[in-house]
Amino acid sequence: MQLAQLSPAPKSTGRLVPFRFRRVGGKVLLTSYFGDWVFVSEEELGQLYQGQLSPEVEQRLAARHFISDKLDRALVRERYHHRRRFLQWGPILHAMVVTLRCNETCVYCHASRADMDRVDTDMSREVAEKSVDMALRSTAPRITIEFQGGEPLANFPIVQHIIEYGLERNKAYGKELEFTLVSNLSLMTDDKLDFLVKNKVQICTSVDGPEHLHNKQRVLVGANNYQVTGQWIKKINQRYIDMGLDPMLYHVEALLTTTRAALEIPKQIVDTYVELGCRSIFLRPVDPFGFASRVQKTVEYERHRYLDFYRAATDYILELNHGGTQVLERFASIFLTKILTGEDPNFLDIRSPGGAAIGQLAYSYDGSIYVSDEGRMLAAEGDQIFRIGHVDTSTYRELMTHETVRAMIIASNLDAQPDCVSCTYNPYCGNKPEQSYKEHGSIYGRTRESTICAVHKGIQDYLFEKLAQEDPRTLEIFRRWTTVRERTHFLQTSATAS
Repeated sequence: MQLAQLSPAPKSTGRLVPFRFRRVGGKVLLTSYFGDWVFVSEEELGQLYQGQLSPEVEQRLAARHFISDKLDRALVRERYHHRRRFLQWGPILHAMVVTLRCNETCVYCHASRADMDRVDTDMSREVAEKSVDMALRSTAPRITIEFQGGEPLANFPIVQHIIEYGLERNKAYGKELEFTLVSNLSLMTDDKLDFLVKNKVQICTSVDGPEHLHNKQRVLVGANNYQVTGQWIKKINQRYIDMGLDPMLYHVEALLTTTRAALEIPKQIVDTYVELGCRSIFLRPVDPFGFASRVQKTVEYERHRYLDFYRAATDYILELNHGGTQVLERFASIFLTKILTGEDPNFLDIRSPGGAAIGQLAYSYDGSIYVSDEGRMLAAEGDQIFRIGHVDTSTYRELMTHETVRAMIIASNLDAQPDCVSCTYNPYCGNKPEQSYKEHGSIYGRTRESTICAVHKGIQDYLFEKLAQEDPRTLEIFRRWTTVRERTHFLQTSATAS
């Protein structure tokens, strides 16, 4: 795979803005520091370096803000600040690990689960309330409280208490508030679902593919896990339809963890999601946290194999869309939103600087606070490097000014990272210092050996290859995947107390 290059100024014109370039799909992709992009031919690239701009090429480059003396500087500056507006917000995602207990055994478990009788790993009411209080102190005008585990339904009374306490406390803050539950759904009941739907809690789960693969990788003793999960997905989705909500917006979000076994069946995995009524598929590679690091021989793989899988699966997703089945791939949606619209969807793992601490915080069941859920997972393995405080003793200011937080900001700033600073995909990408630390022993990592870099670069190569082909049907699908429609039903606001 060829490395992108940072161009010196052309010989004589001095009129081009600084750009990076990469050969993609038989063409040469140019990207600017402002996030604009354009394709040129090899011959046209040579002409640029000779200081020769034909009227046609100059017009094409000027339309994409590559000609400095035709640049609307105020517009470009405003667009750049708009893309980075998340830096003004503070942590918006607050992951609360309400228990480590879980009734499933997953081959790659990232959460360092505890047995169902380990009630000592349940979050207490006191810790829960202090966690909510800390989350509401975030400078972000909108926050999401996400219930994690273990299996959060195993400690459902605390889930209920956090929701009720959070809604009451938010009357003093007036923030936009969302609740999200990440669950395997096996402990769901009609009463629990009634409470969650009544309180507008978004529900997420995991589906690892067709029945045989899901049941093999996510073992639920005494039951067919795939059937249990699938039944609840369909039941919850039907509840949203019965409420008159748009099923394209309101549905159970299901996540895939791509293990070695999944690499061989991309189409079957996509078909499984479509059959379950899922409108999006997140083709996530396995990551090295939790139990996954102990079973690498059975679940890990070279990232070029993952990228082959990703291309095959996304090609099939596009084929289904061409036939009228609307389903999107989440990685593609995130990158395309940046590439095609100039917006940044603020997906915390793919932004610069990254989302650790300044975009998210993770609250363990014991009250310890980490820069992210990945940091909390490393703590479960015995490494507390990403622990930055405790709900009993820390203030919000102390968390945000912690030396670890400052280090994470520097390490996740792509403009300060070797290789990333000169990469063609710099405007659209991001890294995860926690994973760099896990893989390389340093939060800065080694980019050329990074699995994150390989995945992000490979996916963007695929997307730009499709853009270079200029197929109208594919471009229309890509634009639809970037359409941002607010899911207002899940947003809850409280009038600020007078």
